Amino acid sequence: MDTSIFKLQTWLEQRLRPRAENSVWHNRINELLVFGYKNAVSCLFPVIIFSLLALSKIIPLSAIPRYDFLLACCLLVQAILYITKLETGREVLVICLFHIMGLCMEWFKVYHHSWSYPEDAYTKFFGVPLYSGFMYASVASFMCQAWRRFDLEMEQWSLQWAALILGIAIYINFFTQHYIGDYRWWLAVLVIVAFFKSKVAFTTNTVRRRMPVVLSFILIGFFIWLAENIATFFGAWKYAHQHDAWKTVHVQKIGSWVLMAIVSYIIVAELKFAEKKLGKVTK
Repeated sequence: MDTSIFKLQTWLEQRLRPRAENSVWHNRINELLVFGYKNAVSCLFPVIIFSLLALSKIIPLSAIPRYDFLLACCLLVQAILYITKLETGREVLVICLFHIMGLCMEWFKVYHHSWSYPEDAYTKFFGVPLYSGFMYASVASFMCQAWRRFDLEMEQWSLQWAALILGIAIYINFFTQHYIGDYRWWLAVLVIVAFFKSKVAFTTNTVRRRMPVVLSFILIGFFIWLAENIATFFGAWKYAHQHDAWKTVHVQKIGSWVLMAIVSYIIVAELKFAEKKLGKVTK
């Protein structure tokens, strides 16, 4: 399946590549189509998860609790993505790491009443259903897929040690903010300073583009926030202000997701750097 998808991607890139006889807008639209296709394929895992959330909310499940159904589906999807080579073994390991990191955060946040999972399930421990870790894993899946399909490359990423330290500090802050204060805005400033000159290069339809890394963090955080609104609307979990009726997730959460996106970005980047050093970059 992965080979077929890449063949279609290559065909689209060649078919819609910039041509001198086309107008500027024609070439831009073609490039946008290829960009959309690559993003759509990269978002396969998140899209499936949100589709399952919607279906399980609309269609009554009498034989199995909803959260257990979602866990079984997520495990099946993950297995299919690996078997069909849409995800590599190393990428699956990274995704599993995100699943564990996500569950740890979920247990902690639910304990501190930041949000809750109101439905019952057999696979629910300490108030958190195990499927919830796949919400974080799907972000990692998107980043791994996008890295390969857009042939991402970091430019002026000289402070690699600073990126690691910042990633660890951001993740720890999600826990320590309940005890010693929330330093997310200070960390955000440090991120801007550390990555101010860094850019991410990517390929659309044979055209190489560049974007400031900080802007990519903000865009990823914003779209995760939109996805979070969809997830809470379909009852994936509930924030305290959503128990009586669904309301939009607070805009301030975009900042939290930007920081989580940075953690995800850094971990995936480290995987790709390691693969490149070993001469085993996944194609």
